[in-house]
Amino acid sequence: MTLRDDTVRRLHRLALDRQRAGRVPGVFAGVVRGGDLLWHTGIGSASLDDPAVPPDEDHQFLIASNTKTFTAVMVMALRDEGRLSLDDTVDVHVPEVRHHGLTLRQCLAHVSGMQREPLGDVWEALEFPDRAQLVAEFDQAERVHRPHHLWHYSNLVYSMLGEVVARLDGREWQESLRARILEPLGMRRTTVGFDPSTGSGRRGRHADGYYVPPWSDVPVPQPAHDLRAMDPCGGLASTGADLARWSAFVADPVPEVLSPDTLEEMCEPQAVMDREGWTAAMGLGFFLVRSGSRTYVGHTGGMPGHITAVFTDRSASTGGIALTSSGTTPDITGFATSMADLVTEHDPVAPEPWRPGREVPPQLAGLLGVWWSEGVPFEFSVRQGRLEARAASLPEDKPASEFEELGADLYRTVAGRERGELLRVTRDEQGRPTKLSWATYLCSREPYAFGEWL
Repeated sequence: MTLRDDTVRRLHRLALDRQRAGRVPGVFAGVVRGGDLLWHTGIGSASLDDPAVPPDEDHQFLIASNTKTFTAVMVMALRDEGRLSLDDTVDVHVPEVRHHGLTLRQCLAHVSGMQREPLGDVWEALEFPDRAQLVAEFDQAERVHRPHHLWHYSNLVYSMLGEVVARLDGREWQESLRARILEPLGMRRTTVGFDPSTGSGRRGRHADGYYVPPWSDVPVPQPAHDLRAMDPCGGLASTGADLARWSAFVADPVPEVLSPDTLEEMCEPQAVMDREGWTAAMGLGFFLVRSGSRTYVGHTGGMPGHITAVFTDRSASTGGIALTSSGTTPDITGFATSMADLVTEHDPVAPEPWRPGREVPPQLAGLLGVWWSEGVPFEFSVRQGRLEARAASLPEDKPASEFEELGADLYRTVAGRERGELLRVTRDEQGRPTKLSWATYLCSREPYAFGEWL
């Protein structure tokens, strides 16, 4: 697919305006759709040592806390393999830990209440613990909130999740990452820290990071740092091309890496992040951000010299990537999502054509039409041989309830309203449906008040 010329111009202007307003030395901006890097641009310089060369899709940026989404996917994969439960406490897998009741689920959703960082002023001294020190000092860390009291971001607990992955896999976290995610997805330019290899020999293999002072336009170079045991919470560097593959995976998971159902589970809200505006929530490892009627799944990252974001609208298979070489770039989330918004609004995905079904299963024929529950009409229909139901007032962009047959006149709601609940069919002596029980609520052919049916 190619974008309209006016969409391309708008995207470039959006990225240019963000680069100028944020005074960012180098920007890579891209939009992903259907697994491809549909559009991208580089603005500014990958390095001020060679200012004429802008960042491209092969330049590495430090993606910092975007790393947490990779760690979370590995934890969920281990869960699917039966090697842990999300309700396990950390000490089940790291027996040295004495913090009681600290579950893996709480850690994934940042509702454990644990302090933000490991012991010591790590971001002042820029000295980070190794694995042994991280574990040995964990019990001295403070639990600053009650569990689930509020969303409280913690690099510390994600570092410990990396320790859990390493212990269960019997290898270093980065080795598990490579085997479980990077190699299957072909993310060859995603590494712990900048990749020291020269690879194809292209110039500017990574974007230098800078701090731009508020009252000067002379950027200060920022060196990269070895996070050691904190790599699972923020140690990765990656490229626009690799992150396009990651966005594509988030939109449409590869079962070899993670079950699509599990990725869907990770996108269920666990806690509100934005308690004032209710525009952002935390899933299991992913930020869930609202932009108008859309929900984006992703994360941001910040390291000295780099601020980055990757957010994906799973329903439209469209994502925005914003990589910057400044440690003070403003509103990186809005940067990424606004690019994806622009493409979705001006170059929407063409809908699939309507396709006729082959048959109406005989056991469903008598269920079709309007049924009433609590005075509300529901339209039961068949699509591609499967039973569906929609409230008459349900907006078209909202999904219908879908049902899976479990046995004779027994169905499970597998999507939409009342997902997970049972639908039971009662028939008369001639086999005609007389009532439905959906999540225990009566559905009848005529509207009734409560108790009037009896």
